[in-house]
Amino acid sequence: MKTVGIQTVLMLASRRLRRNVVFLVKFCVFLVVLIVAYALLFDLFMYLEGREYSFVTGLYWSLTTMTTLGYGDVTFQSDAGRAFSLVVLLSGMVFMLVLLPFIIIQFVYTPIVQAQEASRAPKELPPESLGHVLLTSYDAVSQALITRLEAQGISYAVIVPDIKEAVGLHDLGLRVMVGEVDDPETYRKARVHRASLVAVTAENDPLNTNIVFTVRPFSEVVPVVSIVQNPEAQDILELAGSTEVLLPSELLGTAMANCAGGGRATAHVMGRLGEVLMVEAHAHGTEWVGRTLAEAAFGERLGIGVAGIWERGRFELAGPDSRITENSVLFLGLSAEQLERYNALVGGGEQAAGRVLIIGGGSVGKATARVLEARKIDYRIIDQADVPGHAAAGRVVSGDAADLDVLREAGFDEATAVLVTTHDDDTNIYLTIYCRRLRPNVPIVSRATYERNVATLHRAGADFVFSAASMGANAIFNHLRHGTTLMMVEGLFAKRVPVPPGLRGRTLIEAQVRARSGCSVVALEHDEQLTVNPPPNLALPEGGHLVLIVTPETERRFEKAFGRA
Repeated sequence: MKTVGIQTVLMLASRRLRRNVVFLVKFCVFLVVLIVAYALLFDLFMYLEGREYSFVTGLYWSLTTMTTLGYGDVTFQSDAGRAFSLVVLLSGMVFMLVLLPFIIIQFVYTPIVQAQEASRAPKELPPESLGHVLLTSYDAVSQALITRLEAQGISYAVIVPDIKEAVGLHDLGLRVMVGEVDDPETYRKARVHRASLVAVTAENDPLNTNIVFTVRPFSEVVPVVSIVQNPEAQDILELAGSTEVLLPSELLGTAMANCAGGGRATAHVMGRLGEVLMVEAHAHGTEWVGRTLAEAAFGERLGIGVAGIWERGRFELAGPDSRITENSVLFLGLSAEQLERYNALVGGGEQAAGRVLIIGGGSVGKATARVLEARKIDYRIIDQADVPGHAAAGRVVSGDAADLDVLREAGFDEATAVLVTTHDDDTNIYLTIYCRRLRPNVPIVSRATYERNVATLHRAGADFVFSAASMGANAIFNHLRHGTTLMMVEGLFAKRVPVPPGLRGRTLIEAQVRARSGCSVVALEHDEQLTVNPPPNLALPEGGHLVLIVTPETERRFEKAFGRA
Protein backbone atom coordinates (compact mmCIF):
# COMPACT_ATOMS: atom_id res chain seq x y z
CA MET A 1 0.00 0.00 0.00
CA LYS A 2 2.91 2.30 0.74
CA THR A 3 4.27 1.76 -2.79
CA VAL A 4 0.87 2.51 -4.35
CA GLY A 5 0.63 5.69 -2.30
CA ILE A 6 4.06 6.86 -3.45
CA GLN A 7 3.20 6.14 -7.08
CA THR A 8 -0.11 8.04 -6.72
CA VAL A 9 1.72 11.07 -5.33
CA LEU A 10 4.22 10.91 -8.20
CA MET A 11 1.40 10.69 -10.74
CA LEU A 12 -0.58 13.59 -9.33
CA ALA A 13 2.55 15.72 -9.04
CA SER A 14 2.78 15.79 -12.84
CA ARG A 15 0.59 18.30 -14.73
CA ARG A 16 0.36 15.91 -17.67
CA LEU A 17 -0.82 13.09 -15.45
CA ARG A 18 -3.41 15.33 -13.80
CA ARG A 19 -4.80 16.16 -17.26
CA ASN A 20 -4.95 12.43 -17.98
CA VAL A 21 -6.98 11.78 -14.84
CA VAL A 22 -9.42 14.57 -15.72
CA PHE A 23 -9.87 13.17 -19.24
CA LEU A 24 -10.43 9.66 -17.87
CA VAL A 25 -13.11 10.93 -15.48
CA LYS A 26 -14.85 12.81 -18.30
CA PHE A 27 -14.84 9.71 -20.50
CA CYS A 28 -16.28 7.56 -17.73
CA VAL A 29 -19.04 10.14 -17.09
CA PHE A 30 -19.86 10.20 -20.82
CA LEU A 31 -20.00 6.40 -20.90
CA VAL A 32 -22.37 6.29 -17.92
CA VAL A 33 -24.64 8.91 -19.54
CA LEU A 34 -24.65 6.90 -22.78
CA ILE A 35 -25.62 3.70 -20.96
CA VAL A 36 -28.44 5.50 -19.12
CA ALA A 37 -29.67 7.02 -22.41
CA TYR A 38 -29.70 3.59 -24.03
CA ALA A 39 -31.64 2.20 -21.04
CA LEU A 40 -34.27 4.93 -21.42
CA LEU A 41 -34.51 4.34 -25.17
CA PHE A 42 -34.84 0.61 -24.49
CA ASP A 43 -37.93 1.34 -22.35
CA LEU A 44 -39.32 3.56 -25.12
CA PHE A 45 -38.92 0.96 -27.91
CA MET A 46 -40.33 -1.78 -25.70
CA TYR A 47 -43.31 0.41 -24.90
CA LEU A 48 -43.90 0.90 -28.64
CA GLU A 49 -43.95 -2.89 -28.99
CA GLY A 50 -46.52 -3.11 -26.22
CA ARG A 51 -44.21 -4.44 -23.54
CA GLU A 52 -43.03 -2.90 -20.31
CA TYR A 53 -39.76 -3.48 -18.44
CA SER A 54 -38.16 -1.85 -15.43
CA PHE A 55 -35.32 0.72 -15.69
CA VAL A 56 -32.93 -1.84 -14.17
CA THR A 57 -33.80 -4.26 -16.98
CA GLY A 58 -32.98 -1.50 -19.44
CA LEU A 59 -29.56 -1.03 -17.88
CA TYR A 60 -29.05 -4.79 -17.90
CA TRP A 61 -29.94 -5.09 -21.60
CA SER A 62 -27.78 -2.06 -22.56
CA LEU A 63 -24.66 -3.41 -20.80
CA THR A 64 -25.01 -6.98 -22.13
CA THR A 65 -25.49 -5.65 -25.65
CA MET A 66 -22.68 -3.08 -25.52
CA THR A 67 -20.24 -5.64 -24.16
CA THR A 68 -21.37 -8.18 -26.82
CA LEU A 69 -22.41 -10.70 -24.17
CA GLY A 70 -25.97 -10.74 -25.60
CA TYR A 71 -27.69 -13.35 -23.41
CA GLY A 72 -30.82 -13.22 -25.67
CA ASP A 73 -33.33 -13.37 -22.79
CA VAL A 74 -34.60 -9.88 -23.67
CA THR A 75 -35.01 -9.11 -27.38
CA PHE A 76 -36.90 -6.78 -29.71
CA GLN A 77 -39.54 -8.03 -32.09
CA SER A 78 -39.83 -4.98 -34.39
CA ASP A 79 -37.38 -3.78 -37.04
CA ALA A 80 -37.05 -0.43 -35.27
CA GLY A 81 -36.05 -2.19 -32.04
CA ARG A 82 -33.57 -4.39 -33.87
CA ALA A 83 -32.06 -1.34 -35.61
CA PHE A 84 -31.69 0.28 -32.19
CA SER A 85 -29.98 -2.92 -30.98
CA LEU A 86 -27.46 -2.67 -33.83
CA VAL A 87 -26.69 0.95 -32.90
CA VAL A 88 -26.15 -0.07 -29.24
CA LEU A 89 -24.03 -3.08 -30.26
CA LEU A 90 -21.75 -1.12 -32.62
CA SER A 91 -21.32 1.82 -30.28
CA GLY A 92 -20.60 -0.63 -27.44
CA MET A 93 -17.86 -2.30 -29.50
CA VAL A 94 -16.24 1.08 -30.09
CA PHE A 95 -16.59 2.54 -26.60
CA MET A 96 -16.37 -0.58 -24.41
CA LEU A 97 -14.03 -2.85 -26.35
CA VAL A 98 -11.73 -0.33 -28.07
CA LEU A 99 -11.73 3.10 -26.48
CA LEU A 100 -12.10 2.07 -22.84
CA PRO A 101 -9.16 -0.42 -22.79
CA PHE A 102 -7.01 2.03 -24.77
CA ILE A 103 -7.77 4.89 -22.39
CA ILE A 104 -7.13 2.73 -19.31
CA ILE A 105 -3.76 1.60 -20.73
CA GLN A 106 -2.82 5.09 -21.89
CA PHE A 107 -4.02 7.11 -18.93
CA VAL A 108 -3.82 4.64 -16.03
CA TYR A 109 -1.43 1.76 -16.63
CA THR A 110 1.25 3.67 -18.55
CA PRO A 111 1.48 6.53 -16.01
CA ILE A 112 1.86 3.97 -13.20
CA VAL A 113 4.70 2.24 -15.08
CA GLN A 114 6.31 5.58 -15.80
CA ALA A 115 6.01 6.54 -12.15
CA GLN A 116 7.70 3.29 -11.18
CA GLU A 117 10.49 3.97 -13.68
CA ALA A 118 10.87 7.51 -12.39
CA SER A 119 11.28 6.20 -8.86
CA ARG A 120 13.98 3.75 -10.02
CA ALA A 121 15.74 6.19 -12.35
CA PRO A 122 15.56 9.65 -10.78
CA LYS A 123 16.26 12.84 -12.70
CA GLU A 124 17.79 14.51 -9.66
CA LEU A 125 20.01 13.43 -6.78
CA PRO A 126 18.96 14.17 -3.20
CA PRO A 127 19.92 17.65 -1.91
CA GLU A 128 22.06 16.09 0.82
CA SER A 129 24.30 14.30 -1.71
CA LEU A 130 27.96 14.89 -0.85
CA GLY A 131 31.27 13.32 -1.86
CA HIS A 132 29.75 11.25 -4.65
CA VAL A 133 31.41 10.35 -7.97
CA LEU A 134 29.60 11.21 -11.21
CA LEU A 135 30.12 8.90 -14.20
CA THR A 136 29.08 10.36 -17.55
CA SER A 137 28.90 7.07 -19.45
CA TYR A 138 28.57 3.37 -18.77
CA ASP A 139 31.50 1.68 -20.50
CA ALA A 140 34.30 -0.75 -19.67
CA VAL A 141 36.25 1.85 -17.67
CA SER A 142 33.16 2.91 -15.73
CA GLN A 143 32.26 -0.71 -14.97
CA ALA A 144 35.73 -1.32 -13.54
CA LEU A 145 35.61 1.94 -11.60
CA ILE A 146 32.18 1.13 -10.12
CA THR A 147 33.58 -2.14 -8.75
CA ARG A 148 36.30 -0.21 -6.91
CA LEU A 149 33.92 2.48 -5.65
CA GLU A 150 31.46 -0.08 -4.27
CA ALA A 151 34.28 -1.98 -2.56
CA GLN A 152 35.28 1.22 -0.75
CA GLY A 153 31.73 2.28 0.04
CA ILE A 154 31.95 5.44 -2.10
CA SER A 155 28.66 6.79 -3.46
CA TYR A 156 28.33 7.30 -7.22
CA ALA A 157 25.77 7.93 -9.94
CA VAL A 158 25.87 7.02 -13.63
CA ILE A 159 24.29 9.71 -15.82
CA VAL A 160 22.22 8.02 -18.55
CA PRO A 161 20.22 9.93 -21.21
CA ASP A 162 17.71 7.15 -21.99
CA ILE A 163 15.25 6.27 -19.23
CA LYS A 164 14.84 2.66 -20.43
CA GLU A 165 18.59 2.12 -20.29
CA ALA A 166 18.66 3.79 -16.89
CA VAL A 167 15.96 1.47 -15.56
CA GLY A 168 17.82 -1.52 -16.96
CA LEU A 169 21.03 -0.45 -15.21
CA HIS A 170 19.10 0.20 -12.00
CA ASP A 171 17.71 -3.32 -12.16
CA LEU A 172 21.30 -4.57 -12.38
CA GLY A 173 21.97 -2.93 -9.04
CA LEU A 174 23.61 0.28 -10.27
CA ARG A 175 22.92 3.82 -9.07
CA VAL A 176 21.72 5.89 -11.99
CA MET A 177 20.37 9.32 -12.82
CA VAL A 178 18.52 10.26 -16.01
CA GLY A 179 19.83 13.30 -17.88
CA GLU A 180 21.60 14.50 -21.00
CA VAL A 181 25.36 14.53 -20.44
CA ASP A 182 25.80 17.84 -22.27
CA ASP A 183 23.00 19.68 -20.44
CA PRO A 184 24.05 22.07 -17.63
CA GLU A 185 20.74 21.38 -15.86
CA THR A 186 21.78 17.72 -15.51
CA TYR A 187 24.84 18.63 -13.46
CA ARG A 188 22.94 21.13 -11.34
CA LYS A 189 20.51 18.35 -10.44
CA ALA A 190 23.42 15.95 -9.93
CA ARG A 191 24.85 18.30 -7.25
CA VAL A 192 28.16 18.39 -9.11
CA HIS A 193 29.46 21.19 -6.90
CA ARG A 194 29.26 18.75 -3.95
CA ALA A 195 30.80 15.80 -5.82
CA SER A 196 34.26 14.41 -5.08
CA LEU A 197 35.06 13.65 -8.75
CA VAL A 198 33.58 13.60 -12.26
CA ALA A 199 34.78 10.77 -14.53
CA VAL A 200 34.41 11.51 -18.27
CA THR A 201 35.14 8.21 -20.05
CA ALA A 202 33.26 8.14 -23.37
CA GLU A 203 35.28 7.04 -26.42
CA ASN A 204 34.50 10.33 -28.14
CA ASP A 205 36.93 13.22 -27.65
CA PRO A 206 34.59 16.03 -28.84
CA LEU A 207 31.79 14.76 -26.59
CA ASN A 208 34.16 14.49 -23.63
CA THR A 209 35.35 18.04 -24.28
CA ASN A 210 31.75 19.27 -24.30
CA ILE A 211 31.01 17.46 -21.03
CA VAL A 212 34.09 18.86 -19.27
CA PHE A 213 33.34 22.38 -20.49
CA THR A 214 29.72 22.01 -19.33
CA VAL A 215 30.71 20.77 -15.87
CA ARG A 216 33.44 23.26 -15.08
CA PRO A 217 31.28 26.43 -14.54
CA PHE A 218 29.57 24.74 -11.58
CA SER A 219 32.85 24.35 -9.67
CA GLU A 220 36.49 25.23 -10.22
CA VAL A 221 37.72 22.77 -7.59
CA VAL A 222 35.86 19.51 -8.27
CA PRO A 223 38.33 17.15 -9.99
CA VAL A 224 37.36 16.21 -13.55
CA VAL A 225 39.29 13.23 -14.94
CA SER A 226 38.75 12.50 -18.63
CA ILE A 227 39.75 9.82 -21.12
CA VAL A 228 41.20 10.84 -24.48
CA GLN A 229 41.58 8.64 -27.56
CA ASN A 230 43.60 10.96 -29.78
CA PRO A 231 46.82 12.31 -28.20
CA GLU A 232 46.36 15.57 -30.09
CA ALA A 233 43.10 16.17 -28.19
CA GLN A 234 44.82 16.06 -24.81
CA ASP A 235 45.58 19.79 -24.76
CA ILE A 236 42.00 20.63 -25.77
CA LEU A 237 40.55 18.64 -22.87
CA GLU A 238 42.94 20.36 -20.49
CA LEU A 239 41.88 23.75 -21.86
CA ALA A 240 38.24 22.73 -21.39
CA GLY A 241 38.93 22.23 -17.69
CA SER A 242 40.05 18.63 -17.14
CA THR A 243 42.07 18.19 -13.97
CA GLU A 244 43.75 15.15 -15.48
CA VAL A 245 43.61 13.64 -18.96
CA LEU A 246 44.33 9.93 -19.38
CA LEU A 247 45.49 8.34 -22.61
CA PRO A 248 44.72 4.59 -22.27
CA SER A 249 46.99 3.52 -25.13
CA GLU A 250 49.97 5.26 -23.53
CA LEU A 251 49.20 3.78 -20.10
CA LEU A 252 48.96 0.30 -21.58
CA GLY A 253 52.01 0.73 -23.79
CA THR A 254 54.19 1.91 -20.92
CA ALA A 255 53.04 -0.87 -18.59
CA MET A 256 53.54 -3.59 -21.20
CA ALA A 257 56.96 -2.28 -22.20
CA ASN A 258 58.08 -2.15 -18.57
CA CYS A 259 57.02 -5.75 -18.05
CA ALA A 260 58.82 -6.89 -21.20
CA GLY A 261 62.17 -6.43 -19.51
CA GLY A 262 63.98 -6.68 -22.79
CA GLY A 263 66.55 -8.98 -21.25
CA ARG A 264 67.56 -6.39 -18.65
CA ALA A 265 67.69 -7.31 -14.97
CA THR A 266 67.61 -3.74 -13.68
CA ALA A 267 64.59 -2.71 -11.62
CA HIS A 268 61.99 -0.42 -13.18
CA VAL A 269 59.99 2.09 -11.18
CA MET A 270 56.27 1.41 -11.54
CA GLY A 271 55.15 4.36 -9.42
CA ARG A 272 55.60 6.22 -6.18
CA LEU A 273 53.57 6.23 -2.99
CA GLY A 274 54.84 9.02 -0.80
CA GLU A 275 58.60 8.53 -0.58
CA VAL A 276 58.41 4.82 -1.43
CA LEU A 277 59.34 3.72 -4.95
CA MET A 278 57.38 0.68 -6.07
CA VAL A 279 59.59 -1.26 -8.48
CA GLU A 280 59.58 -4.54 -10.36
CA ALA A 281 62.66 -6.50 -11.31
CA HIS A 282 62.79 -9.49 -13.67
CA ALA A 283 64.81 -12.37 -12.32
CA HIS A 284 65.53 -13.73 -15.79
CA GLY A 285 69.31 -13.98 -16.32
CA THR A 286 70.28 -13.02 -12.78
CA GLU A 287 72.53 -15.02 -10.49
CA TRP A 288 69.74 -15.81 -8.05
CA VAL A 289 67.57 -17.83 -10.44
CA GLY A 290 67.04 -21.21 -8.81
CA ARG A 291 67.74 -19.87 -5.31
CA THR A 292 65.41 -19.14 -2.45
CA LEU A 293 65.17 -15.62 -1.09
CA ALA A 294 67.15 -16.73 1.96
CA GLU A 295 69.93 -18.00 -0.32
CA ALA A 296 69.88 -14.81 -2.42
CA ALA A 297 70.39 -12.81 0.80
CA PHE A 298 68.95 -9.51 -0.41
CA GLY A 299 68.85 -8.19 3.14
CA GLU A 300 72.49 -8.91 3.91
CA ARG A 301 73.83 -7.77 0.54
CA LEU A 302 71.60 -4.77 -0.19
CA GLY A 303 69.62 -4.04 2.94
CA ILE A 304 66.33 -4.55 1.10
CA GLY A 305 63.47 -6.98 1.32
CA VAL A 306 61.35 -8.57 -1.41
CA ALA A 307 57.66 -7.90 -0.83
CA GLY A 308 56.34 -10.48 -3.24
CA ILE A 309 56.95 -12.61 -6.30
CA TRP A 310 54.78 -12.63 -9.42
CA GLU A 311 54.80 -15.88 -11.35
CA ARG A 312 52.63 -16.02 -14.47
CA GLY A 313 49.49 -14.53 -13.04
CA ARG A 314 50.03 -15.74 -9.48
CA PHE A 315 51.24 -13.50 -6.66
CA GLU A 316 53.06 -15.00 -3.71
CA LEU A 317 54.02 -13.18 -0.55
CA ALA A 318 57.76 -13.35 -0.25
CA GLY A 319 59.20 -15.62 2.43
CA PRO A 320 62.66 -17.07 3.12
CA ASP A 321 61.74 -20.28 1.30
CA SER A 322 60.25 -18.59 -1.79
CA ARG A 323 62.14 -19.86 -4.81
CA ILE A 324 63.10 -17.60 -7.72
CA THR A 325 62.69 -18.97 -11.25
CA GLU A 326 63.45 -17.67 -14.74
CA ASN A 327 59.87 -16.37 -14.97
CA SER A 328 59.80 -14.68 -11.58
CA VAL A 329 59.28 -10.95 -11.21
CA LEU A 330 60.26 -9.46 -7.88
CA PHE A 331 58.16 -6.66 -6.40
CA LEU A 332 60.03 -4.36 -4.08
CA GLY A 333 59.35 -1.18 -2.17
CA LEU A 334 62.57 0.82 -2.13
CA SER A 335 63.99 4.19 -1.28
CA ALA A 336 65.85 6.01 -4.06
CA GLU A 337 69.17 4.97 -2.49
CA GLN A 338 68.18 1.32 -2.31
CA LEU A 339 67.09 1.38 -5.96
CA GLU A 340 70.54 2.67 -6.95
CA ARG A 341 72.20 -0.09 -4.94
CA TYR A 342 70.05 -2.79 -6.54
CA ASN A 343 70.67 -1.57 -10.09
CA ALA A 344 74.38 -1.16 -9.40
CA LEU A 345 74.52 -4.81 -8.41
CA VAL A 346 72.78 -6.14 -11.52
CA GLY A 347 73.77 -3.36 -13.91
CA GLY A 348 77.40 -4.35 -14.16
CA GLY A 349 76.45 -7.66 -15.66
CA GLU A 350 73.60 -6.29 -17.71
CA GLN A 351 72.81 -8.43 -20.68
CA ALA A 352 72.20 -7.34 -24.20
CA ALA A 353 68.69 -6.02 -24.43
CA GLY A 354 67.72 -8.62 -27.01
CA ARG A 355 64.62 -8.17 -29.14
CA VAL A 356 61.03 -7.77 -28.07
CA LEU A 357 58.27 -8.98 -30.39
CA ILE A 358 55.11 -6.85 -30.53
CA ILE A 359 52.05 -8.51 -32.06
CA GLY A 360 49.65 -5.79 -33.18
CA GLY A 361 50.52 -2.38 -34.60
CA GLY A 362 47.55 -0.40 -33.28
CA SER A 363 47.70 2.50 -30.86
CA VAL A 364 48.81 0.31 -27.96
CA GLY A 365 51.42 -1.50 -30.05
CA LYS A 366 52.86 1.79 -31.29
CA ALA A 367 52.89 3.26 -27.78
CA THR A 368 54.74 0.17 -26.55
CA ALA A 369 57.25 0.50 -29.37
CA ARG A 370 57.93 4.14 -28.47
CA VAL A 371 58.72 3.20 -24.86
CA LEU A 372 61.02 0.37 -25.95
CA GLU A 373 62.77 2.67 -28.40
CA ALA A 374 63.33 5.25 -25.66
CA ARG A 375 64.90 2.51 -23.54
CA LYS A 376 67.06 1.50 -26.55
CA ILE A 377 65.55 -1.97 -26.77
CA ASP A 378 65.24 -3.53 -30.20
CA TYR A 379 61.76 -4.62 -31.26
CA ARG A 380 59.74 -5.94 -34.19
CA ILE A 381 56.04 -5.32 -34.84
CA ILE A 382 53.86 -7.91 -36.59
CA ASP A 383 50.73 -6.52 -38.20
CA GLN A 384 48.69 -7.20 -41.31
CA ALA A 385 48.45 -3.46 -42.07
CA ASP A 386 51.02 -0.71 -42.37
CA VAL A 387 52.36 0.80 -39.17
CA PRO A 388 53.29 4.43 -39.94
CA GLY A 389 56.51 5.64 -38.39
CA HIS A 390 57.99 2.20 -37.82
CA ALA A 391 58.06 0.49 -41.22
CA ALA A 392 60.81 2.79 -42.48
CA ALA A 393 63.15 1.57 -39.76
CA GLY A 394 62.66 -2.03 -40.89
CA ARG A 395 60.94 -2.94 -37.66
CA VAL A 396 57.59 -4.04 -39.10
CA VAL A 397 56.85 -7.52 -40.44
CA SER A 398 53.65 -7.70 -42.47
CA GLY A 399 51.52 -10.79 -42.06
CA ASP A 400 49.39 -12.87 -39.73
CA ALA A 401 51.01 -13.60 -36.36
CA ALA A 402 49.28 -17.00 -36.37
CA ASP A 403 51.55 -17.94 -39.31
CA LEU A 404 54.71 -19.62 -38.00
CA ASP A 405 56.78 -18.34 -40.93
CA VAL A 406 55.77 -14.76 -40.14
CA LEU A 407 56.69 -15.25 -36.48
CA ARG A 408 60.11 -16.62 -37.37
CA GLU A 409 60.73 -13.83 -39.86
CA ALA A 410 60.14 -11.37 -37.00
CA GLY A 411 62.63 -13.21 -34.79
CA PHE A 412 60.22 -15.08 -32.55
CA ASP A 413 62.68 -17.88 -31.78
CA GLU A 414 65.22 -15.43 -30.33
CA ALA A 415 62.81 -12.89 -28.80
CA THR A 416 63.36 -12.05 -25.14
CA ALA A 417 59.65 -11.24 -24.69
CA VAL A 418 56.39 -11.34 -26.66
CA LEU A 419 53.80 -8.58 -26.27
CA VAL A 420 50.28 -9.30 -27.57
CA THR A 421 48.62 -5.90 -28.03
CA THR A 422 45.63 -6.32 -30.38
CA HIS A 423 42.29 -4.80 -29.33
CA ASP A 424 40.39 -8.12 -29.65
CA ASP A 425 40.44 -10.36 -26.57
CA ASP A 426 39.60 -13.51 -28.56
CA THR A 427 42.61 -12.92 -30.81
CA ASN A 428 44.86 -12.24 -27.83
CA ILE A 429 43.83 -15.46 -26.10
CA TYR A 430 44.39 -17.41 -29.33
CA LEU A 431 47.84 -15.91 -29.94
CA THR A 432 48.88 -16.30 -26.29
CA ILE A 433 48.10 -20.02 -26.35
CA TYR A 434 49.92 -20.36 -29.68
CA CYS A 435 53.06 -18.53 -28.56
CA ARG A 436 53.16 -20.37 -25.24
CA ARG A 437 52.98 -23.71 -27.03
CA LEU A 438 55.82 -22.73 -29.35
CA ARG A 439 58.05 -21.34 -26.59
CA PRO A 440 57.12 -22.52 -23.08
CA ASN A 441 59.59 -20.23 -21.28
CA VAL A 442 59.42 -16.93 -23.17
CA PRO A 443 57.86 -14.06 -21.15
CA ILE A 444 54.45 -13.16 -22.63
CA VAL A 445 52.61 -9.93 -21.83
CA SER A 446 49.04 -9.66 -23.12
CA ARG A 447 46.40 -6.99 -23.35
CA ALA A 448 42.78 -7.46 -22.28
CA THR A 449 40.02 -5.12 -23.31
CA TYR A 450 37.62 -6.45 -20.68
CA GLU A 451 38.43 -7.38 -17.08
CA ARG A 452 36.49 -10.62 -17.39
CA ASN A 453 39.14 -12.01 -19.78
CA VAL A 454 42.14 -11.34 -17.52
CA ALA A 455 42.01 -14.72 -15.76
CA THR A 456 41.50 -16.50 -19.10
CA LEU A 457 44.62 -14.88 -20.55
CA HIS A 458 46.64 -15.95 -17.52
CA ARG A 459 45.43 -19.52 -18.01
CA ALA A 460 46.32 -19.24 -21.68
CA GLY A 461 49.94 -18.69 -20.64
CA ALA A 462 50.42 -14.92 -20.26
CA ASP A 463 52.86 -13.88 -17.54
CA PHE A 464 51.33 -10.42 -17.31
CA VAL A 465 47.93 -9.14 -18.40
CA PHE A 466 46.87 -5.50 -18.55
CA SER A 467 43.41 -4.23 -19.40
CA ALA A 468 42.67 -0.71 -20.56
CA ALA A 469 39.51 -0.71 -18.45
CA SER A 470 41.40 -1.56 -15.27
CA MET A 471 44.23 0.86 -15.91
CA GLY A 472 41.82 3.70 -16.66
CA ALA A 473 39.68 2.88 -13.63
CA ASN A 474 42.70 2.62 -11.36
CA ALA A 475 44.14 5.91 -12.60
CA ILE A 476 40.80 7.63 -11.90
CA PHE A 477 40.45 5.94 -8.51
CA ASN A 478 44.04 6.83 -7.62
CA HIS A 479 43.25 10.48 -8.39
CA LEU A 480 40.17 10.23 -6.16
CA ARG A 481 42.33 8.81 -3.39
CA HIS A 482 44.94 11.53 -3.89
CA GLY A 483 47.71 9.22 -5.11
CA THR A 484 47.36 6.53 -2.43
CA THR A 485 46.76 3.58 -4.79
CA LEU A 486 49.03 2.18 -7.50
CA MET A 487 48.23 -0.76 -9.77
CA MET A 488 51.35 -2.90 -10.17
CA VAL A 489 49.86 -5.59 -12.39
CA GLU A 490 46.28 -6.65 -13.05
CA GLY A 491 44.69 -7.49 -9.71
CA LEU A 492 47.70 -6.44 -7.60
CA PHE A 493 47.99 -3.01 -5.97
CA ALA A 494 50.26 -1.01 -3.74
CA LYS A 495 48.35 1.18 -1.27
CA ARG A 496 49.37 3.85 1.20
CA VAL A 497 47.04 3.75 4.20
CA PRO A 498 47.04 5.27 7.70
CA VAL A 499 47.96 2.83 10.45
CA PRO A 500 44.53 1.36 11.34
CA PRO A 501 43.20 1.25 14.92
CA GLY A 502 43.90 -2.47 15.26
CA LEU A 503 47.63 -2.01 14.62
CA ARG A 504 48.44 1.14 16.60
CA GLY A 505 51.07 0.40 19.20
CA ARG A 506 51.44 -3.22 18.06
CA THR A 507 54.22 -4.93 16.14
CA LEU A 508 53.79 -6.75 12.84
CA ILE A 509 54.70 -10.08 14.39
CA GLU A 510 52.37 -9.52 17.34
CA ALA A 511 49.44 -8.62 15.05
CA GLN A 512 50.31 -11.40 12.56
CA VAL A 513 49.50 -9.12 9.64
CA ARG A 514 50.55 -11.55 6.91
CA ALA A 515 48.82 -14.55 8.43
CA ARG A 516 45.56 -12.74 9.13
CA SER A 517 45.28 -10.62 5.98
CA GLY A 518 47.64 -11.93 3.32
CA CYS A 519 49.03 -8.40 2.80
CA SER A 520 52.71 -7.53 2.59
CA VAL A 521 53.91 -4.47 4.52
CA VAL A 522 56.47 -2.69 2.34
CA ALA A 523 57.25 0.45 4.33
CA LEU A 524 56.33 2.65 7.29
CA GLU A 525 56.22 6.43 7.11
CA HIS A 526 56.10 8.47 10.34
CA ASP A 527 57.27 11.96 11.30
CA GLU A 528 58.86 12.42 7.85
CA GLN A 529 60.96 9.30 8.36
CA LEU A 530 60.81 6.34 5.98
CA THR A 531 61.41 2.78 7.13
CA VAL A 532 61.48 0.41 4.16
CA ASN A 533 60.81 -3.23 5.00
CA PRO A 534 60.09 -2.45 8.69
CA PRO A 535 61.35 -5.09 11.15
CA PRO A 536 58.70 -7.42 12.61
CA ASN A 537 59.32 -6.17 16.17
CA LEU A 538 58.82 -2.46 15.37
CA ALA A 539 55.77 -0.97 17.09
CA LEU A 540 53.51 0.82 14.63
CA PRO A 541 52.80 4.40 15.75
CA GLU A 542 49.50 6.26 15.62
CA GLY A 543 49.59 8.87 12.87
CA GLY A 544 51.93 6.81 10.69
CA HIS A 545 51.26 5.42 7.22
CA LEU A 546 51.83 1.92 5.89
CA VAL A 547 52.59 1.00 2.30
CA LEU A 548 51.01 -2.37 1.53
CA ILE A 549 50.91 -4.74 -1.43
CA VAL A 550 47.36 -6.07 -1.66
CA THR A 551 44.81 -7.77 -3.84
CA PRO A 552 41.12 -6.82 -3.56
CA GLU A 553 40.55 -9.87 -1.38
CA THR A 554 43.52 -9.33 0.97
CA GLU A 555 42.60 -5.65 1.30
CA ARG A 556 39.13 -6.62 2.53
CA ARG A 557 40.70 -9.09 4.99
CA PHE A 558 43.11 -6.40 6.23
CA GLU A 559 40.28 -3.94 6.90
CA LYS A 560 38.17 -6.62 8.57
CA ALA A 561 41.05 -7.69 10.82
CA PHE A 562 42.42 -4.27 11.79
CA GLY A 563 39.74 -1.74 10.89
CA ARG A 564 39.74 1.22 8.53
CA ALA A 565 41.47 4.43 9.59
